[in-house]
Amino acid sequence: MKKIFTLVLILFLAQILQAGSGWPQQKGKGYFKLGQNFIIADNFYNLQGEVIGITTISLYTTSFYGEYGITDRLTGMLYMPFFVRSTLNEVERRQSGNIEPGDAINSFGDTDIGIKYGLTPGKKIAVSATVLFGLPLGKTAEGTTDAGEPRILQTGDGEFNQMLMIDASHSFYPAPVYASIGLGYNNRTKGFSDEVRATGEIGYQPSSHWNLAMKVFINKSTNNGDSGGGAGSGVFGNNVEYVSFGPEVSYIFKENFGLVASAAFASSGQNLLAAPNFGVGAFLKL
Repeated sequence: MKKIFTLVLILFLAQILQAGSGWPQQKGKGYFKLGQNFIIADNFYNLQGEVIGITTISLYTTSFYGEYGITDRLTGMLYMPFFVRSTLNEVERRQSGNIEPGDAINSFGDTDIGIKYGLTPGKKIAVSATVLFGLPLGKTAEGTTDAGEPRILQTGDGEFNQMLMIDASHSFYPAPVYASIGLGYNNRTKGFSDEVRATGEIGYQPSSHWNLAMKVFINKSTNNGDSGGGAGSGVFGNNVEYVSFGPEVSYIFKENFGLVASAAFASSGQNLLAAPNFGVGAFLKL
């Protein structure tokens, strides 16, 4: 049961770490990133927020993220994890010597598609509203049988969710500093509890090539779902809570191409891995 919780939550955390901003893309402009995230965890935040040991699980997510300016105020958005590999280590019992085989799954992941609309064009504080739809394109069950017990690995939670997010951003130009905050509500289906989300970002641009940022993500469950929660068996990432933070460093080559590296650490959590999420990527700006 704990193993199932852990795997789904790894994927969930990897997908939501796309910080928003109040600035929509200009018409015909865009931002496109090919990214690779990975998590290797042998600890887990349980329902009481305590860290417990688990069988080591790893998740490797290769994804595409894009924003494109349909108009100066309307931006199309897409997050698509097109290759997700998750593995569960084998376990050898010290006393008996019995070995529990590991397991793995390779699949497509749940995908987010949405639009962002600029509410305050030309103002000092840029405010935008974003609507995201979470499409359940990942696998919710991939079973094998080991010693008569089913083992289930997933690359998605099987539910269609809708999230409304309000973001606000401000540039402190001529100082090379900017800041963004966001607040959102995520409506989840199939017995999952809804969620309130908050984000924050402070960025520093010491030159035209470098961007340094610190990001914060908060997720709070509304506890309005089924007691078990979601996707039939009732164990897939219901009532998840966390406070996560981490740095992101970008380097831009020739104005429109760059590399980015990031890390996110959960300082507290519930039903969440107690392990960092690392990411690297390459991006193109139109």
